[in-house]
Amino acid sequence: MTSVSSLPGPALQASKAALSAALAENEAKENESKTDGENLEPGEIQEVDMQAQAETIKTVFSDPKNFNVKHPLCSAWTLWFDSPATKGRNLPQTPMSSFPQTPLPQTPGGAAVQGWMEDIKRVITFDSVEEFWGLYNNIVPPSQLPQKANYYLFKEGIIPAWEDEANKNGGKWSIQLPRDKNRAVVDKFWLYTMLAAIGETFDPLLTSEGGETLQSLITGVIVSTRPQFYRISIWTRSAPTGGEDDKLRERIEAIGRHFKTQVLGYPEGQRLAGALATEVEFLSHKDSERKGKQTKKIIV
Repeated sequence: MTSVSSLPGPALQASKAALSAALAENEAKENESKTDGENLEPGEIQEVDMQAQAETIKTVFSDPKNFNVKHPLCSAWTLWFDSPATKGRNLPQTPMSSFPQTPLPQTPGGAAVQGWMEDIKRVITFDSVEEFWGLYNNIVPPSQLPQKANYYLFKEGIIPAWEDEANKNGGKWSIQLPRDKNRAVVDKFWLYTMLAAIGETFDPLLTSEGGETLQSLITGVIVSTRPQFYRISIWTRSAPTGGEDDKLRERIEAIGRHFKTQVLGYPEGQRLAGALATEVEFLSHKDSERKGKQTKKIIV
């Protein structure tokens, strides 16, 4: 079974902080419950048995059913879903008006996105390791989804649309794989992609050399099922535009290499293109809109 120490660095630190907070809370409750006859004398220091306190902490790793401490993620994430079966149907979901987000532009394109958002369903928002696994173990895997269905896992507050403020200047890494040949592995690929996203392992430069904390480039990940192929994508909030973006390009390329080698498990030099397949390739959202025109792809 996975241990706490195998969590990504930021999530591990957050987990340790949660455990410390739980210990402090238990200690405070114990002191509050003391009777008058057990109150400390002036100047007396209460000895705390930290080992006994720690034994009251139960995580999902030690007690999968009765755990009392969660392992927080660095960010909260929201799962969205759509398929032909959800379009035009009034299915139960959290109203869009209650979901904090940047308003979409009041343009013909923005209006089209608003219409599309009527069909996409917000499933749940979670912010802990335990909630993620509870969600994952109770949803249909990609290999069993109907054709033309999509899962969108995005950071809380970000809509899975190009027009969202967090996405409009970005792009996406994606790979397209023939459906028949990859039905047995697509569920694993999607799981590993989600774990890399919520564990914040995609972006290699979240902390600069000077110790300055940087904003993650990752905004969300998507899996799409189509009649003849699957597509998995990683969306970024920025995209290189020219030579002046050398550092950004290096950062974007590192995300693509991590996706190809560590998440999907392909050798870095392996070429995948074939019938219905693509390489692991990056395209800005602005270039994606230029259908039929020359575009600038990055391939790893």
